[in-house]
Amino acid sequence: MRVPGWLLRHRVTVEPYDGDSAYGPTYRPPVEVRALVAEANKVTRNREGVEVTSTAQIITEPGLDCPPESRLTLPSGRVTKAISVANHTAPGLPVPQSTEVMCE
Repeated sequence: MRVPGWLLRHRVTVEPYDGDSAYGPTYRPPVEVRALVAEANKVTRNREGVEVTSTAQIITEPGLDCPPESRLTLPSGRVTKAISVANHTAPGLPVPQSTEVMCE
């Protein structure tokens, strides 16, 4: 079961992180996705395991291409970066599959 589409009330633009170049980070072309956005401060851990504060959390359909360091534009117009990405699955259980992105 996937997260119901009627819950995904926002539109978020995702520019997937593609690596670093001599001129800084590079990104793949932007993609607009439907999401549920909560702009709230929460403590999470980054890729190195260091505690950081997430200022926005995004829930989307499963399979979102959004590696950490990806650039996201929230419905408010604020541009932020992905701290961590979690794919939630529960085969056989009546809970929806989704992708959760914690943002700076």
